[in-house]
Amino acid sequence: MKLRPVSSTILIGAAAGIMLTSKENRNKIHNLSEKLKYKWKSFRSNELSNKLPIKKGGNPDPMNVEDNKMVSEGALTSVTYYNAKEQ
Repeated sequence: MKLRPVSSTILIGAAAGIMLTSKENRNKIHNLSEKLKYKWKSFRSNELSNKLPIKKGGNPDPMNVEDNKMVSEGALTSVTYYNAKEQ
């Protein structure tokens, strides 16, 4: 026999209501939700701090030869592509 979605929702709601009648269970659920909220906030802040601020954006070190070489090669690649497209 198939249960309708409404019946399933009512059963889940009744089970949750029965669980929340006990103060001990309410405290457990509250503590769990607080831990999850704290973990989510710390995860989000770590994720954002890894992306910002950009340390070298727009201010390359002139003594970093390999980085400057990479930038010049990238610029040369785009110029070569443009020249080939025009011809």
